[in-house]
Amino acid sequence: MINAKSLFDRFLGPGSSGAGQLGSLLGQVTGGGAPLAGRGPAGRPGGIPAGFLGGAASGGLLGLLLGGRKKGLGGLMSHGGAAALGALAHRAYQNWQQGQAPASAPIATARDAEAVAPGFQLSGTPAADGQPFELALVRAMIGAAKADGHIDAEEQRAIFAQVEEAGLDAEAKAFVFDALSQPTDLGAIAASAGTQEQAAELYLATRLAIDVDEPAERAYLDALAHRLKLPPDLVAHLSAQGTAALEGKALAG
Repeated sequence: MINAKSLFDRFLGPGSSGAGQLGSLLGQVTGGGAPLAGRGPAGRPGGIPAGFLGGAASGGLLGLLLGGRKKGLGGLMSHGGAAALGALAHRAYQNWQQGQAPASAPIATARDAEAVAPGFQLSGTPAADGQPFELALVRAMIGAAKADGHIDAEEQRAIFAQVEEAGLDAEAKAFVFDALSQPTDLGAIAASAGTQEQAAELYLATRLAIDVDEPAERAYLDALAHRLKLPPDLVAHLSAQGTAALEGKALAG
C-alpha cells in the first residue's frame, strides 16, 4: 500500500528524507555530483532541460515538475507540506466566514501551521472515493503542473529519471508515473473532495502549481473551482493565501 502521507510530503514538503535526496539529485543535475545518466544538451547531465535546474530545491517534487518556476514553494517545505496546506486553507476559510475582504485579510502564520484545525488535517478524513486524501492532492498538483502543456516528452523523461532516484517505493512511483502519463481528469479530481474543506485544499494545492497570468492555466484553475462548487468569495480568499505563500509572506513569524 502506498504511504500517501510520505508521497504528499515529497511533493510539497521535505518528508522524512526527501529533502536530502532531492538536494543530492539537484547537485547531480547541476554538476555538483555524479551525473544521472550521460550528458545531454548544453552539457547538462542526462539531457535534463534547463527549466528543471533548481526545481527540486524550489519545493519538493512539485518544484521539479514546475521547473523551478515557483520559488516560493521552498518556503512551504520548512513547515511540512500537510501542515502548510492545512494552515493556508483554514486561514482562508476563517477569513471567508468572517466576511473579510480578501485583499486585506490576515495571512496564515507559522502558529497556524502548528495548530491546523481537524477539518483541514489531511489524514483526518479520506477522499470521497475512500482513498487517502493525500493521493487526491498529488493528482491535483500533477494535473496543474501539466495544465499549460509545458511538460513535453523530453521533460517527462527527465522527470521520470529523477523520480526514479527520489527514494519512492514501487507503488508510489507507479502512481506518479501514471498521473504524469495519463490525460488529466478534472472531473475525477473534483469528485475526490468529500467535504468543503477538502474542496478548498484541492483548489489551493492546484493554485500553488498554477501561473494565474497564463490564460490556459487560469482557465484550468477556474474550471476546477466551478467543478468543486466553491463560493466565489472563498475562492478569492484561497487565491490570496496561495499568492501570499508563493511570495514568501505567509507562514512566517
